[in-house]
Amino acid sequence: MSESAEHPGPTGADLARSALRAARAQARQRGEQVREKREAKRTGLRSGARSDGRDPVPLGAALNRLLTERGWESSAAVGGVMGRWPQIVGPDIAAHCTPTSYDDEAAVLTVQCDSTAWATQLRWLARQLVARLNHELGHGTVRTIKVLGPAAPVRGYGRLRAPGSKGPGDTWG
Repeated sequence: MSESAEHPGPTGADLARSALRAARAQARQRGEQVREKREAKRTGLRSGARSDGRDPVPLGAALNRLLTERGWESSAAVGGVMGRWPQIVGPDIAAHCTPTSYDDEAAVLTVQCDSTAWATQLRWLARQLVARLNHELGHGTVRTIKVLGPAAPVRGYGRLRAPGSKGPGDTWG
């Protein structure tokens, strides 16, 4: 027997099946291309009825998005507290004590008082003040309050001055 008799060529049904398989693969590929094109239109920056990143937004929303993207939320919140200091601590404390700086890494708020009596009073109230500030800013924003006493002028050298001393403000350094 000859070799062609053992392995006959593809029949009409086999050819139809392979043609159908090829047509399905081409259709699937065209469908994926159309789906990708639609997805690119949907997510791309194109003008139209739907909103995208180029649409105008209110100033507050734009600032909030900028603060979030840059990681400035806690710094901005502390800055807002420094502006609202009298409303948070009350008019009596605000008249004699003012916040001067905030260390973001250590979460320390530094407050300057105009007298030693107010500095002592604020040290006694520090725990309550930290709780109130964290309620306003979010938990853990302020861990400690560093209270500074009054800033005294540096005295010049004289007869009754110890070498290396900074004068009456030396204990508050």
